[in-house]
Amino acid sequence: MPQSTNTKETQLKVTVIGAGLSGSEAAHQIASKGIYVDLYEMRPRKTTKAHKTGLFSELVCSNSFRGADLTNAVGLLKEELKLWHSLIMEAALFSQVPAGGALAVDREKFSTYVDHKIRSNPLINIIEDEVTEIPTPSENNPVIVASGPLTSEQLCKNILELSTQGNLSFFDAISPIILGSSICHDTIFRQSRYDKGEGSDYLNIPLSKEEYEKFINDVLEAEKFGGHEEVESDNITNLRPFEGCMPIEDMAERGLDTLRFGPMKPVGLTDPRTGRRPYAVIQLRQDDSEGHLWSMVGFQTRMKHNEQLRVLKSLPGLEEAEFVRLGSVHRNTFIDSPKLLNPTLEYRTISGLFFAGQITGTEGYVESTAGGLIAGINAVNYLNKQPLFIPPTHTAIGGLLHYISDPAREYFQPMNISFGLIPAYGEALALSHKKSDKKEIRMKISKEALATTEMIYSTQ
Repeated sequence: MPQSTNTKETQLKVTVIGAGLSGSEAAHQIASKGIYVDLYEMRPRKTTKAHKTGLFSELVCSNSFRGADLTNAVGLLKEELKLWHSLIMEAALFSQVPAGGALAVDREKFSTYVDHKIRSNPLINIIEDEVTEIPTPSENNPVIVASGPLTSEQLCKNILELSTQGNLSFFDAISPIILGSSICHDTIFRQSRYDKGEGSDYLNIPLSKEEYEKFINDVLEAEKFGGHEEVESDNITNLRPFEGCMPIEDMAERGLDTLRFGPMKPVGLTDPRTGRRPYAVIQLRQDDSEGHLWSMVGFQTRMKHNEQLRVLKSLPGLEEAEFVRLGSVHRNTFIDSPKLLNPTLEYRTISGLFFAGQITGTEGYVESTAGGLIAGINAVNYLNKQPLFIPPTHTAIGGLLHYISDPAREYFQPMNISFGLIPAYGEALALSHKKSDKKEIRMKISKEALATTEMIYSTQ
């Protein structure tokens, strides 16, 4: 453990709000530079609807950190984090369980490892209390907000008050995914809208007027999870689901034909059995490269799972459907980062205030960790009056942070890392004329990114 370069008289420290993946990583990076940290975490005193323990960095969704191969962007991101001596990656490797080509962990061992490392660090002061208002940062005390997608009511309100440009969104919805071999193809047809792409990229379930109206009635009458009610009970103002992932129940409540002019619109499609455009259509889009899985396009839903099975299996062609994933909707908080943050993760209009993790729109465990790492590094640079670090965009971390901080970006939505966020990849791909080159190009980009990361780390 490095010796602190501070004394109590100097009061040099960083305040970190939230001890999830991002906040824990930020605290670790700061303390590794010999700087004091005040780390706030409201759990277990005040919990959320998703967390089960008071452990730091508890995993509330999957236990997977996803693919490990360098031809996979998240694999590259993990390797970059390892070179930065990430605590979260250290914990993941310690608690790893067999998972084929992915990195998966024992949840309890993982969180316990992080919790112990943070609590046993003499430079990190743990404050188990809810933060309801962001402290004013100073040159001796920068602040990192890493409160996550389940940020508490009062802190959400305070964040909203910071800027009239930014916004918080409170619903993250997903659509069901169906096993392709369980779909009856006798009653559906293949066609892309207006024959775009290959012309037959989608599976289409045609509905007559009677079938459509019955479906709408079934959706409206189905028992639902209390997504909206849950959030409304928090008395948070200006709530709305994302228009881009509106649950079908909410659309149906707007009027009988709303879905028929939305995700179930039949325009640009012709049923080969009749030679005419159907009254309404449900489209299924290929969800994996092999075509084994198909997602229901625009069918985010908060129907209870047994009701989803009942209603969706009443549709033509889905009578025997096997659902790999059922739809769901839950509150998810993130700021409009392109309008509010620099690529250093510092707030554009408030010096010394940083945001990190899923609240910035970096979706996924590894992506959240990357934000915490960079925010921690830059909080230390801010304290030491050094230039803030901007990761090069030909690295995975740099590409991700550029995406969430580009002020020209419109209609911002949370994003996982992908090679598409690394400009060098797109440029190399554009010069290639063979699809077989893609894997080779990704490996080349990864090696260059790791060489750059290693060089930067060695100069820190």
